[in-house]
Amino acid sequence: MKKTFKPTGSPVWEELALHRQSLENISLKQQFSINPDRFNELHTSGAGLILDYSKNLITKDTVGLLVKAAKSLQLQDKIDALFNGEDVNSTELRPALHTALRDSSGSGPYHTEICQVLDKMTNIVQQVHTGQWKGATDKTITDIVNIGIGGSHLGPMMVTNALHSYGVGNVACHFVSNLDSVDIYSVLNKVEADSTLFIICSKSFSTLETLQNARTARVWLESKLPIGQKDYGKHFLAVTENLKKATEFGIPEENVLPMWDWVGGRYSLWSAIGISIALSIGMENFNDLRKGAEQMDLHFKSAPFEKNLPVVLALLDIWNVNYWESHSHGVIPYVHHLRYFPEFLQQLEMESNGKSVSVTNETLTYQSASVTWGTVGTNGQHSFHQLLHQGTKFIPIDFIFELTPINDAHHSHLVSNCLAQSNALMNGISYDEIKQELLNAGVAIDDAHKKAMHRHMSGNKPSNTLVIDSLSPQSLGSLIALYEHKVFVQSVVWNINAFDQFGVELGKVMSKQVYDTLTSKKSDTKFDSSTEGLITLYKSSIK
Repeated sequence: MKKTFKPTGSPVWEELALHRQSLENISLKQQFSINPDRFNELHTSGAGLILDYSKNLITKDTVGLLVKAAKSLQLQDKIDALFNGEDVNSTELRPALHTALRDSSGSGPYHTEICQVLDKMTNIVQQVHTGQWKGATDKTITDIVNIGIGGSHLGPMMVTNALHSYGVGNVACHFVSNLDSVDIYSVLNKVEADSTLFIICSKSFSTLETLQNARTARVWLESKLPIGQKDYGKHFLAVTENLKKATEFGIPEENVLPMWDWVGGRYSLWSAIGISIALSIGMENFNDLRKGAEQMDLHFKSAPFEKNLPVVLALLDIWNVNYWESHSHGVIPYVHHLRYFPEFLQQLEMESNGKSVSVTNETLTYQSASVTWGTVGTNGQHSFHQLLHQGTKFIPIDFIFELTPINDAHHSHLVSNCLAQSNALMNGISYDEIKQELLNAGVAIDDAHKKAMHRHMSGNKPSNTLVIDSLSPQSLGSLIALYEHKVFVQSVVWNINAFDQFGVELGKVMSKQVYDTLTSKKSDTKFDSSTEGLITLYKSSIK
């Protein structure tokens, strides 16, 4: 990728390209040596989070130029448009108002409708937690099974696991998404039919994976309930835009919660899609989650760009992607409860910004979203960190750790590893240092050379470190909203629509065609020879 990334004709982009060339041989280690105050100059905070971005291949001038570039795109106007409910989803002519779902001002868009749904959620949670909600055999609910996929699964599953320590109500939450029936049966084998409540989450109530799993759950439930007590409607909730299909499935209308077309699936955990979260941690904690996100919303709207966490995080990623040619970035939480956070971000970032056409209908000549991946910290140290330290790829990292966890038995060791990894990625260890150590230990010069070649690490690998006080509903809400807004800022710079996902649909359409052929005795030659061969192989295996 060329270093002359030019999303507009503004001169600032040429300034950035020239500035990038001037930093071709920048040494992070040297930058810290020259400027002992670098951390203080290159970190910021807001909404309860602290971002240290001093270990990036930047100077203060870089930040100034990136901010200037963002301003040249009228970023503040675009932020205002997002919050005001303008049609920022330009291909589908819709707003993207996930921020309205956590707006406590009383004056936000759709305030009345949102409050009505929150009240209904509160009532459901209270009934389940107090034992008023009864199943077909008059038993209270002990297990919740959320059936969804994509945003109807990843957000609720991630948050429920992250906030497991805040669980209330003595109900266990389970999540099913995979079309492979092993997924749903592994859950059904753990629960009792007459004390389980299923939540079917599907905007259209026609998503293949979700409907197949929902039907399996219904058949299983009917087979388990005693004869004469087949009222499985008491065992289902639905969150959908399609009331008709939900009621045809057998879910009572009063058990259906709405979805709105102004909330995308990957941004929907703040809506009724979050009912499984509320059932797990209680409505008060769910509202604290919303409150944390709202604090980040307010910070994003008002903080100067130089201090604005989502803006800074987004611009640093732009810098790495479009000027340093990174093609992936890792998110590594040193917080076990955040083990599903990287998976959640995969959808948020890649489904939002994995685009190749601009909002003005032009093919992009530059890279947009990179590949997002990661896992919990010390696990990764014993697998992919080898590539980070000695591989040939340029991979920026976001590290995350908390200051005061609920359980701090190993915490000093955990934080030590987190800080050591970012330090080691930055500093590395030179060939000369290792060779001299080996020579001092009495190793022969030829052997010292060979060993040093395999043990040296170049360093100069960039990373951010995000610090939270402790993982709580409020801090998690802030963290999620930080990345939501980061994604939006990137979409503005790349001039793409972050809120559609047409790339999700093509495979779904084609799978229907393949399914029709797989389940038919007719020979069909409309596919390529590879697909035809695999279809024939599959058919020959069916007895």
